[in-house]
Amino acid sequence: MSDKIKTPGAPGDTSPEPVPETLRRAIGDRYLTYALSTIMHRALPDARDGLKPVHRRILYAMRELRLSSTGGFRKSAKISGDVMGNYHPHGDAAIYDAMARLAQDFAVRYPLVDGQGNFGNIDGDNPAAARYTEARMTAAAEALLQGLDENAVDFRDNYDGTLTEPVVLPASFPNLLANGSSGIAVGMATNIPPHNIAELIDACLHLIKAPDAQDDTLLKYVPGPDFPTGGTIVEPSESIAQAYRTGRGSFRLRCKWEVEDLGRGQWQIVVTEIPYQVQKSRLIEKIAEIIQLKKIPILGDVRDESAEDIRLVLEPRSKNVAPELLMNMMYRNSDLEVRFSLNMNVLIDGVTPKVCSMKEVLRAFLDFRRDVLQRRTVYRMEKIDHRLEILEGLIVAFLNLDRVIDIIRYDDAPKAALMREDWGRDFVRATDESDYVPPAEGGADGLTDLQAESILNMRLRSLRRLEEIELLKEQSALMEERAALEDLLEHPELQWNSVADQLRDVKKLFGKNSAGGARRTQFAVAGEVEEVPLEAMIDREPITVVCSQMGWIRAMTGHIDLTRELKFKDGDGPRFLFHAETTDRLLVYASNGRFYTIPASNLPGGRGMGEPLRLMVDLPNEAEIVDILIHQPGRKLLLASSAGDGFVVPEDDVLAQTRGGKQVLNVRSPARAIVCRPVAGDHVAVVGENRKVLVFALSELPEMGRGKGVRLQKYKDGGLSDATTFHLSAGLTWLDPAGRTRTETQLDDWIGKRAGSGRMAPRGFPRDNKFTG
Repeated sequence: MSDKIKTPGAPGDTSPEPVPETLRRAIGDRYLTYALSTIMHRALPDARDGLKPVHRRILYAMRELRLSSTGGFRKSAKISGDVMGNYHPHGDAAIYDAMARLAQDFAVRYPLVDGQGNFGNIDGDNPAAARYTEARMTAAAEALLQGLDENAVDFRDNYDGTLTEPVVLPASFPNLLANGSSGIAVGMATNIPPHNIAELIDACLHLIKAPDAQDDTLLKYVPGPDFPTGGTIVEPSESIAQAYRTGRGSFRLRCKWEVEDLGRGQWQIVVTEIPYQVQKSRLIEKIAEIIQLKKIPILGDVRDESAEDIRLVLEPRSKNVAPELLMNMMYRNSDLEVRFSLNMNVLIDGVTPKVCSMKEVLRAFLDFRRDVLQRRTVYRMEKIDHRLEILEGLIVAFLNLDRVIDIIRYDDAPKAALMREDWGRDFVRATDESDYVPPAEGGADGLTDLQAESILNMRLRSLRRLEEIELLKEQSALMEERAALEDLLEHPELQWNSVADQLRDVKKLFGKNSAGGARRTQFAVAGEVEEVPLEAMIDREPITVVCSQMGWIRAMTGHIDLTRELKFKDGDGPRFLFHAETTDRLLVYASNGRFYTIPASNLPGGRGMGEPLRLMVDLPNEAEIVDILIHQPGRKLLLASSAGDGFVVPEDDVLAQTRGGKQVLNVRSPARAIVCRPVAGDHVAVVGENRKVLVFALSELPEMGRGKGVRLQKYKDGGLSDATTFHLSAGLTWLDPAGRTRTETQLDDWIGKRAGSGRMAPRGFPRDNKFTG
């Protein structure tokens, strides 16, 4: 016996040959399959019940476990395990996270899961492990499931074909808009805010009365979202109408706050509601960072005094500040104001993704509710027909009770005999078994199989005369009910009236008078925000700016004597020392040609050694500080590099808005920026490392916002050492080696054109080649 390896195409080989397929086609087909699966079975909600498959399966599994809103709790691990094992073959952690979110009253407007234990909080803390928490359904979840056992929706096989699950839930209220939804699919996403059920039902009732109603008309009933965390919507009504009309837009949502009077002119702001989906802990961290960086100088401190409710305390630095001004600054710089996007991309009939308007979503829900009503009506009629058939047989039995007893007592096959008997003739009761006459074979049709079985299963105590009367009453009532149901199926207006009645019943359960049913999110007008410069919010106080040779900077209170001896770290000493005010802005010019802007109010206090300047701005380690100036609006600066290039720049153009600074003078290594002097005069004097001085008119220098500049002086070797501006009539001034101020007014020998070589410096010019006068 030998084993032979068969190759494809060999004689006797019946395996299919591989079909050639291009990589582009193979990847495209498989990615399309993945995309469709993500869109239809994971990310987008169904417009009919507002649920994604995982949420629908969680609620159905809890129903199967009989976890009603009035019953007991079960372990969350049991629930998520049943969902995973029976309906949702994905990770149990993902299932538990989805279930936990349905229980969070700060995330869902109408929670569908009643949780017992730690299900997370608004600070962003995660829920406890599934083995510790317990859950059951809420009344809202039961309303979504109502009618599920009355053939209200279609069922399909689960993932392994052993069980069935509903394709969609009957949904007694428009859950898609009531609780909202969010998800990211492939090439599309959805983000729907929650709304108030009572308002949605009012809109539905209006849409039933006026099917051609416009979206703007529905806004009279649904003015906007109703977030579980409250807050205030300050979006203009025109923008809200446009968002609901197109299915795309956004809403500006602010916190809710109030002013607490502390007496003696003191006050503080208390935030009682924060915007939806904002984690309180991160919000406080962001506000603390704002205080530390002094982005809002008028904000002094923030405290979290929250317990069961939200209570964030904001303390101002000064009682003279208007609370509205402080809050407007907070809105701009923190998540106390957010913009919630609206993208109503949903699955219509569970199949087609579409961006819908509010009217289209409500219409899809109402059409679905009518379909549910029709299916439940047909189901009820079938049940009535089934019961009427039984009642008809029982009534026959009571009218011919003696004959029925004889058949049951004496016949060998009583069920078949009951079905063969002609119940329209008269009967004589048998006195014994020999006197019993069985029904004729092939006789007239008697009772049906169901009727015969019901008679045989009837208890002896049911043979009372009173029971017969009850059966006739029940038959009459069922006949009337069936006639009413037939009318309902034949007349659409009756169907819509029934749908409206059902919605009114739901409104009574979850309306504005129920617990948690009142609107939480209010509306307001944002108003015009006055632009207030930071300088106006800072108390103007004198300070002395001290920056050491190693770049440690601080601000000492008051204008101290600049000759006073100060303390520095070992090996460090003073470099920049000047008077300023807290409202000033400091310009830091670095050797990389960038300007950095630092508000003087942000400087550390003068009690210690200060802080490294490199930590306050993004100054590279290889760059050195060239100069620190107090910004003066309207002033101009002379900039130059060691390569001898430079230009004049308006000081207003060098202000930086970020920590990264603003590139003004372009330099290429090994050249570096070395000169930054305020322009004061009509001529420019430059000196090179070769000690040659050149004087030329300031008008020869261009005024630029950024660039390399033009050549100031020509060198054979070395480069520029220093440059300055002066009035030619007053002369050029410098300090001689003896410390005396010397002024040279006869400069004809050094005056020339820009980019000239110049002549050797005058006698007595400093050896360091610097204009220090």
